[in-house]
Amino acid sequence: MAASNADLVRVLLERHGTTYAAEAGITLKDTPSPLFRLLVLANLLSARIDARLAVGAARALSKAGMRTAERMRDATWQQRVDALGEGGYRRYDERTATMLGEGADLLLERWRGDLRRLRDAADDTDGVRARLEEVPGIGPTGSAIFCREVQAVWPAVAPFTDDRVVEGARAVGLPSDADALADLVSRRDRPRLAAACVRVTLDDDAADEVRAAAGG
Repeated sequence: MAASNADLVRVLLERHGTTYAAEAGITLKDTPSPLFRLLVLANLLSARIDARLAVGAARALSKAGMRTAERMRDATWQQRVDALGEGGYRRYDERTATMLGEGADLLLERWRGDLRRLRDAADDTDGVRARLEEVPGIGPTGSAIFCREVQAVWPAVAPFTDDRVVEGARAVGLPSDADALADLVSRRDRPRLAAACVRVTLDDDAADEVRAAAGG
């Protein structure tokens, strides 16, 4: 007998439902600092590098005080490189240090360092993503990561799914339609479900284990 959607979601959230923001120590709120830290994390996760190293680098940048666009801009290039290296992000540290500085400059010049202004200037989710992708280092992958994680505090972009979420949802037998998937959880848990679906795609055995634990 196939597992119910409710059981699949329960197991998914229990086993894989940690958002990347939470893993990086970011308590998401609709305020400038956590939103900026999430954008930095999305930038780091966009590279072809282990997600754990990206999360570690995001933590190190925050620990070094680079929690706002102003602080990121005012840090020296070497300080950014050092923080990235401390987090294990050494393969891309020099290029990324440059992009983080350039991105902070752009955010301050265009949006006064406040991503809420970027959101409010957009007509829809596609508009949000297009503006995010103007930031150095943020392409379609980075803007998708940001929107997946921010949707609980930015209802205007919810419900949000992308190809990775759809892939994971299908793998465990959940609906792949954004609205149908979102309806399975509370608004607060939508980022957790999206992250869980993505994490399932990173482990060859995860989908089978989820289905088995859910009784499928």
